[in-house]
Amino acid sequence: MKLTIERAALLMGLGHVQSVVERRNTIPILSNVKLDAGDGRLTMNATDMDLDIVDGVDAEVAVSGATTAPAHTLYDIVRKLPEGSQVEFESSDDGHLTLCSGRSRFSLSCLPCDDFPVMSGGELPQSFNISAGDLRTLIDRTRFAISTEETRYYLNGIYLHAAQRDGIDVLRAVATDGHRLASVEAPLPEGAAGMPGVIVPRKTVVELRKLIDETTDDVRIDLSETKIRFTFESATLTSKLIDGTFPDYERVIPSGNDKEWDVDRKLFSDAVDRVSAISFEKSRAIKLSLSRNTLVLSATSPDSGSATEELEVGYDGDALEIGFNSRYLLDITLQIEGDNARFIMADAASPTILREVGDSSALYVLMPMRV
Repeated sequence: MKLTIERAALLMGLGHVQSVVERRNTIPILSNVKLDAGDGRLTMNATDMDLDIVDGVDAEVAVSGATTAPAHTLYDIVRKLPEGSQVEFESSDDGHLTLCSGRSRFSLSCLPCDDFPVMSGGELPQSFNISAGDLRTLIDRTRFAISTEETRYYLNGIYLHAAQRDGIDVLRAVATDGHRLASVEAPLPEGAAGMPGVIVPRKTVVELRKLIDETTDDVRIDLSETKIRFTFESATLTSKLIDGTFPDYERVIPSGNDKEWDVDRKLFSDAVDRVSAISFEKSRAIKLSLSRNTLVLSATSPDSGSATEELEVGYDGDALEIGFNSRYLLDITLQIEGDNARFIMADAASPTILREVGDSSALYVLMPMRV
């Protein structure tokens, strides 16, 4: 293999693939990226056996061929080369890859391509296209609620499925960690009807989000009950799905909450942030005291003292006091894009619904806490 490639293009491609590679690997070949040169293109492939990414960039290929090289080392070298430089690759029969750029020269030990694992293809019978904007929205407005508790592994991802709301078909993304729940919808793409409900793992969500940032085109999704593939203009991300059953989340969305009030999202978020500065670090508890057209936020700490702040809200019901984890409150209000947030409550011990005024595509549920 022998080729010349621009540093910027190479760095972008390596940036995509190297982040899939785990820093510590008991299987040496999984620390490497596969480099395959031919037809004026360099194709890069990395995998951790659960997630596989392929990205390609244009290159001047003098001699076609393939090899594997340490992914993180190669990325660090290219990252530190001068901007605008050209990079030359040449592999040798003795298992080394020589990299030259200007007066810099590196020799990397390689492993045989035959050792590089291939994620078994299998059939992915369901296929549809979704706009990058819709996919970005589904991810950004739900991923904060993904659970990090490994024992409940079926919550360690985003549940993506076809659903109906008010007789309209939608593609819905749901995430929950047991304390809060996020449910966001987009129009159901053509071809997605009847798709199996799938749980996309957290790591896949992170890598997918990076790729979405670099495209404005539609993203093709192919999936089965065990795998999902996202195809971009130059990159393909294939992932195993979480093998588990996502809980019946609709059962935890309360239907009888009768206390409803609206508040300026920005003013509320800023007030929560200020008052929570004094709350006890472990629980970050904050109390909301609601009365006619008035909301008082308060927090106390045996070490730091107390804080209160008053806001004007649109409320005309009975007085109510309820406590929340302030971090969770802030996470949700940051996802609300409009000017006003709507709270729908029942009592101090029941889940609260939050949503954006005028936007029914996103819904959030937050469990209260004692304060």
